[in-house]
Amino acid sequence: MTTANVLVIYYSAYGHVLRMAHAAAEGAEAAGSRVRMVRIPEMESEKNRRPYLDKKGNAGPLPSKLDARFKPEERFRMYEAALALQKDIPVATNDDLRRANGIVWGFPTYYGMMPSQVKLFLEFAGELCSQGALEGKPAGFFTSAGSIHTGHEATLLTSMVPLFHFGMIMVGLPYTENPEYLTGDAIGGSPYGASTLAGPDSSLTPDEREMLMARRLGERVAKVAAALKASGFIGAEDDSRAR
Repeated sequence: MTTANVLVIYYSAYGHVLRMAHAAAEGAEAAGSRVRMVRIPEMESEKNRRPYLDKKGNAGPLPSKLDARFKPEERFRMYEAALALQKDIPVATNDDLRRANGIVWGFPTYYGMMPSQVKLFLEFAGELCSQGALEGKPAGFFTSAGSIHTGHEATLLTSMVPLFHFGMIMVGLPYTENPEYLTGDAIGGSPYGASTLAGPDSSLTPDEREMLMARRLGERVAKVAAALKASGFIGAEDDSRAR
């Protein structure tokens, strides 16, 4: 049986995507893959970190009409706590991507797109695009959003665009394997990938159904990666380095 090297790479501001990343990693491990989980780093300067606008004293001169829903000061405390939880998780490198047979990407929804931290990481991975280092490798996506109407499906779809430039093969969550998202309940999940609804104030935790779909996504990417590796469609990387 061919063993695939699966990378779970994520950026998480408030901890929701971190939980989903762990679930995706569990799914890939259950499929028999060697799994490495890494994080895309936060911006070095606090001036470039969007959550710092929620810190008391940093907001603009006029109060937002939505502050009662967003609860910015409480949300900033969640941000600081989430950063502390992730300090021991390795920072992602281009070599992590190069050594993987399959990659599961996770990040929050910002205006229906990936956040700037992830976009910047991909821009600095340009050498992998010119080298064709990711061509033929399967990719899956998971995200978080404030509510069911704030762009989680758009983020999954728009995030596929740059990965097509890298030559990756997209892997989604089909209906027959994920009946959980065929519901009227306010939960994440779609054919495009896994997602969780964090709430406008980020106070919710991922629903078990959302976590289950994230695990299935990790498992699906792992199985596709193993099949492509066994067929010779993608190369057999140095397994000792991929751990």
